[in-house]
Amino acid sequence: MDPLIATAVDAPAPDGTLPPPPPAEPPEPARLWAISDLHLSYKGNREELEKLEPRPSDGLIICGDVGETAEHLRQCFTTATACFRQVWWVPGNHELFTMPSSKEGGTRGAAKYMECVNIARAFGVLTPEDEFVIWDGDGGPCVIAPIFTLYDYSFRPAHVPLEEALEWANEENILATDEHLLHNDPYASRIEWCNTLVERAETKLAAAVMENLGTKLVIINHWPLREDLVNIPLVPRFIIWCGTKQTEDWHNKYNAKVVVSGHLHVRRTDWKDDTRFEEVSLGYPKQWKDCQERGMDINDLLREILPGPDAPRSGEPTTWWRRYGKGTSETPAIFLKNGAKP
Repeated sequence: MDPLIATAVDAPAPDGTLPPPPPAEPPEPARLWAISDLHLSYKGNREELEKLEPRPSDGLIICGDVGETAEHLRQCFTTATACFRQVWWVPGNHELFTMPSSKEGGTRGAAKYMECVNIARAFGVLTPEDEFVIWDGDGGPCVIAPIFTLYDYSFRPAHVPLEEALEWANEENILATDEHLLHNDPYASRIEWCNTLVERAETKLAAAVMENLGTKLVIINHWPLREDLVNIPLVPRFIIWCGTKQTEDWHNKYNAKVVVSGHLHVRRTDWKDDTRFEEVSLGYPKQWKDCQERGMDINDLLREILPGPDAPRSGEPTTWWRRYGKGTSETPAIFLKNGAKP
């Protein structure tokens, strides 16, 4: 404000009273952002995390694969909670790894997951083990629903039997690190663990729908809920570690406005029925090097979940491949449409 105007405003009225203060500017509406696959084992990604800018009114979803150690989680949550009003986290496969050099005593399987949950809770970060909450910012109200489902090898061609899925992937020299480092204790297999997790998530999502009739959900899961959203042309047979067909219709069944996932390292936006699907990975440094070369940083790669972009108009493509950019109305993304691959 001009100092002369300020002086005039502060001057006492003739009766000795001060005039009322000028009205405060309305706060900016709170927005909900997301990112995943930070992979903090890479020095370049750790340095990038430190560039995260404060958005004290906003919320942030961290959609798995922060890193492999407790220290990676603490570094991520320290920065994220300092910058955002509320943070949500769901586990990816990398958080569940039991590293050979683990300083945490080699915790495995479900116990490793709960160890991560407890670290998140120490920072006030909400997890799949916490109560769902209502987002009342821009684009709301919505129920924010973090879940954890794992995978069961059902994302595979119809001609490949379950018992031959690993062999089928290995024909193209594809073998996920999970097969060595992601243990399923105390369950007999990852499939059994996945089935248990799916049942728990269904129960919780169904309850959320009944308790919040008419309110849409934002479902958060590291693995995509639908097989038709998996497009990884460089390693197509990695698909067997990418989810479970049991979640195929959850966006309709559980009244989802948006479904947020990571894991694929292929950023894209899809519309299925009346639901928007967002893949929000950062990825390994070489996978977003082109963004850095264009002067962008992690803040440009946050994905706006709420309010988010408008749905395509009739006749427009329903898949938007996003090499970079937020894709908001204020900062248009670079979209590769009409079937072009990223």
